[in-house]
Amino acid sequence: MVGFKATDMPPTATVKFLGAGTAACIADLITFPLDTAKVRLQIQGESQGPVRTAASAQYRGVLGTILTMVRTEGPSSLYNGLVAGLQRQMSFASVRIGLYDSVKQFYTKGSEHASIGSRLLAGSTTGALAVAVAQPTDVVKVRFQAQARAGGGRRYQSTVDAYKTIAREEGFRGLWKGTSPNVVRNAIVNCAELVTYDLIKDALLKANLMTDDLPCHFTSAFGAGFCTTVIASPVDVVKTRYMNSALGQYSSAGHCALTMLRKEGPRAFYKGFMPSFLRLGSWNVVMFVTYEQLKRALTAACTSREARV
Repeated sequence: MVGFKATDMPPTATVKFLGAGTAACIADLITFPLDTAKVRLQIQGESQGPVRTAASAQYRGVLGTILTMVRTEGPSSLYNGLVAGLQRQMSFASVRIGLYDSVKQFYTKGSEHASIGSRLLAGSTTGALAVAVAQPTDVVKVRFQAQARAGGGRRYQSTVDAYKTIAREEGFRGLWKGTSPNVVRNAIVNCAELVTYDLIKDALLKANLMTDDLPCHFTSAFGAGFCTTVIASPVDVVKTRYMNSALGQYSSAGHCALTMLRKEGPRAFYKGFMPSFLRLGSWNVVMFVTYEQLKRALTAACTSREARV
């Protein structure tokens, strides 16, 4: 057995909630440059908007985008929006991942055998609920990642300034911009990510191909990351474009999608696919492996403390 050993006592909802948020923050710290590169590639091709300096740059692939940003804006540009990103993960991942098992048990009425339908329903529920909690942090994160430091003034000077500026210039609704596509995206992502991870892990364990250990968690997480990228990329691109757009540029998320299709063609919906996959694949591996270990470590700590009492 590699890592912390599984305990007979199942982790509590609180352990899952805290463990998911913490694991997601660790994953974000490691993979954030890939996420920033993905955003820059996704907004590339927009003819107008508040991020002309970023959108007008010619980014070529994942490595090319990262190197261009480092050369023109400095290495720290790869971590634009990190504070908002960590705020997002602590509130967002804690809900969509940490509450997934509890919601799944609710839909199955406590049964140990959950159908695919119950898993999909649980994933959709926690994904949509997480957006309701964390949408403003996502808007600020995307805005920070999209702005270029070179060739003009920065839109926002700090995370707090971003929240204040968006609320002042665009109203309270500005902080909730793109909620509809984000709800759709995260319902899809959560289903693809959590349900795929769940199914792959269960299949590996039932077939006795692997034990409930790091290699099993790694394989399940990598598979979940690939499936999620293929399914969610179109919605993710629309979400990024719409969140980053100038006031009045698009009348709705649907209008944004139609504009992309008309001006840039169907391939626009898979812009930034490689960084999306690299980011989601690596993010999933780091997050799920860390999450599984944190659940065991926290559960063992709670059990040990109760035993001493």
